[in-house]
Amino acid sequence: MSENLTTKSRPSARRYDLVVVGGGIVGLASAREMLIRHPGLNLIVLEKESSLAGHQSGHNSGVIHTGIYYAPGSLKARACVAGHDEVINYAKEKGIPFELCGKLIVALDESELPRLEELYRRGVTNGVQGLEMVGPERLREIEPFAAGIKAIHSPNTGIIDYKKVALSYAQDVLDMGGEIVTGCMVKDFITRGKQTAVQMEYEGGVQGELEAGFVLTCGGLYSDKLAEMSGKKSEVKIVPFRGDYYVLRPEKRYMVKSLIYPVPDPEFPFLGVHFTKRIDGEVWAGPNAVLAFAREGYTRWKIKPGELLEALSYSGFLRLARKYWKTGMGEMYRDYYKGGYVKSLQRYMPELKASDLLPGPSGVRAQALDAEGRLVDDFLIKHGEHVAHVQNAPSPAATSSLVIARMIVDEAEKSFDFAPQQTIPSGK
Repeated sequence: MSENLTTKSRPSARRYDLVVVGGGIVGLASAREMLIRHPGLNLIVLEKESSLAGHQSGHNSGVIHTGIYYAPGSLKARACVAGHDEVINYAKEKGIPFELCGKLIVALDESELPRLEELYRRGVTNGVQGLEMVGPERLREIEPFAAGIKAIHSPNTGIIDYKKVALSYAQDVLDMGGEIVTGCMVKDFITRGKQTAVQMEYEGGVQGELEAGFVLTCGGLYSDKLAEMSGKKSEVKIVPFRGDYYVLRPEKRYMVKSLIYPVPDPEFPFLGVHFTKRIDGEVWAGPNAVLAFAREGYTRWKIKPGELLEALSYSGFLRLARKYWKTGMGEMYRDYYKGGYVKSLQRYMPELKASDLLPGPSGVRAQALDAEGRLVDDFLIKHGEHVAHVQNAPSPAATSSLVIARMIVDEAEKSFDFAPQQTIPSGK
């Protein structure tokens, strides 16, 4: 596994059995799974950035989730519980560092206890191993600086660098004969009989086209746009939410030994600041969640007017904003005022001071919304005769990536014969 992968700037052929659009962790895991099942398949991964795993796969907090949060029987629950063990086994096999540092989900007062009990029930039902409900004394043995009256201790929650995992998947794809082309933006899909013409633009504005027997899109922040390119009316729209973190000063990292999480709001399970120990030794605090002004808007001032207008005018976002405007205003307040952010962190760590925190990284969550303003919380995979679209792959997609890849390939195999065909070299 190396960051110096042998990727290409142009495809080596003009026809492929399978074109995977998106070089994030889900796209790369899916390409890997397809080559494991179908050796010799003429497969290519197209990534619009100059490097792989540059967006959600490289901007997440690096947690190996266990499956506590998710509704029993949901795709998320099944994929996460199985994915936890699989990603750990994969990391051991490839020599990728990880740590099972554990996590506390903390109830601050009695009003949160019913939700904490429900989370514990979910975790047990989902088959999460080692869960323990702990009182304040045991809580502070685990995390001496944490507040709370009761907590779920999940000792098998871990941390890892998912960009390294994604790059390792990419190396597996290359080792099995697949191709990876970076700096290649897909512009359109055109159906021509049993083939799909993939129209592309390379760096420098150069246009290109190749033919695919089957197309799989794993476009993250642009997943809805890719679905629409193939003539599939997307049932959901991606609305980007930016999350900013602070990091603890190096001399204050001792205050957090593992992961400290809040009891989630069932309406917004992705909201709520938390403390995350990182595999590189850093400790992240946050994030908040505010509307990003561009789909890849990692800073407050990254604005794409067309993308912002599209989000603001979408019926689903308008309904969500009308219903939860107070929540949104609170997130914006914390985004622009550090004192407000620090107060939300101090609820879980009272001894924390503003001076203990330095500005940290940001990420953008590809939140799928339906037209009624409902958050699409589970994995969403849509497929046709010659195409499949991963339209929603929220957390814990990185933890579950190997399992999700099997689900995606299972779906694709229902409608297409992936027997390798003859390669047609480029320019012939």
